[in-house]
Amino acid sequence: MGLRLKIEGSESISLPETSITSVVFGADIPHDSNARSTDLGSTVLIKGKILAAVDGEAADDTSKIAKWSLVPAENMDCYRRLQIDVVNASQIVRQISVPNAFVVDYQEDFTDETGAGVFSLLVKQKKDKMASLKFEGGFSGE
Repeated sequence: MGLRLKIEGSESISLPETSITSVVFGADIPHDSNARSTDLGSTVLIKGKILAAVDGEAADDTSKIAKWSLVPAENMDCYRRLQIDVVNASQIVRQISVPNAFVVDYQEDFTDETGAGVFSLLVKQKKDKMASLKFEGGFSGE
């Protein structure tokens, strides 16, 4: 199973299957609710490896994600279109599209134990745009 990440905004960011190690999608509902809440949100936690440039190939786009995490709320570029493809046997089995994603948390870890850097990206969908979030599956072969 492979995971691909694409982020579109003022610049394109793309991470291949070799970079992404896990994706966790979650519904963000207040825990003190006694009924189905209208205060619905969503989170996506993406973890992966920071790959170094090898044999003349460009380094991965994780530095662009780090820069995105620092864009202030006053700048509309803090919201970007994020798409995650879950791939199995060269076929997309799940696709998550977050059209108004913003960074909640971003971390990079370069400890000696891992041998390479790792990152963790937590994004949310803008609450007033929840209806445009897509979580799709059941794609048929081409």
